[in-house]
Amino acid sequence: MLEPGRPVKDIEIDANSSIEKIFEELSQSGGFESVNLSDGLEILSEMISDKECLRFISFVGAVVSTGLRGIIKNMIKKKWFDVVITTCGALDHDIARHFSNYKEGSFTMDDMELANQNIHRLGNVLVPMDSYGPLIEEKMQEFLEEEYQKGVKEMTTSDICKMIGKHLGEDSFLFWAYKNNINVIVPGIMDGAVGSQIWLFIQKHNDFKLDMAGDANLLSGLIFKAQKSGAFMIGGGISKHHTLWWNQYREGLDYAFYITTAQEFDGSLSGALVKEAISWGKVTQRAKQATLHAEVTTILPFIYAGLISKLKTD
Repeated sequence: MLEPGRPVKDIEIDANSSIEKIFEELSQSGGFESVNLSDGLEILSEMISDKECLRFISFVGAVVSTGLRGIIKNMIKKKWFDVVITTCGALDHDIARHFSNYKEGSFTMDDMELANQNIHRLGNVLVPMDSYGPLIEEKMQEFLEEEYQKGVKEMTTSDICKMIGKHLGEDSFLFWAYKNNINVIVPGIMDGAVGSQIWLFIQKHNDFKLDMAGDANLLSGLIFKAQKSGAFMIGGGISKHHTLWWNQYREGLDYAFYITTAQEFDGSLSGALVKEAISWGKVTQRAKQATLHAEVTTILPFIYAGLISKLKTD
């Protein structure tokens, strides 16, 4: 029989309450997702501070189309993570937003009218066509041709990300990954504009190869040597699963914090709680783990502020 826990405590916040104090209050509130939020902050703080831990961050590309790109970039700039696993859309948006601008819109706009104006809608973010497809085509063909002329005939997705990063600037998460020698791996790179441009480049240079197995070799070399591993997983899909999949080869993650809006009733990977991964050996039975159901552009700024405070970084 399970024993009841400590008493539920009312949240008390005043004008002088620090971000750490607010998270401490949430941890004792007993209230639904607030406890998972507080637990997540503790898990991330311990994971980032653990010098024996190989630290992963995974995220879906859509968040890079929003201002959350700045927080992703800053976490990588601070070297809080060793490996990034993401989707092709993250590369697309990082390039597009470095060289151009997206616009604010709304979920209720007329999509047929937007199509007639050559504007794509991503939720409530507007992506002018000129800021996306044609721009990414121009830049990727230029970047790839430069490498090809140097004699490079084969690249992993990690190599592709480093190549892009060195051509971008300090606003870019790929730039800081490149500068800090943090590997960015994109297991589904063909599913997006950057992947399409790699394919088009191969049509003109049939001796150029995309080496997906090379990324697997890179990950295996890191995973098999890791004393511990942990992951901050933002959104589901392939980026979350690839992170979990590779960590099963070392008997699972020791730290895991997952933020999602998906529900588990349909059996989807995106809806699966972190604890489900324990049954697959992708998360250890002793792991410090939590799943938070929340919309990440709303909640990540507060988690980031809490981490800055706890880790005592600027």
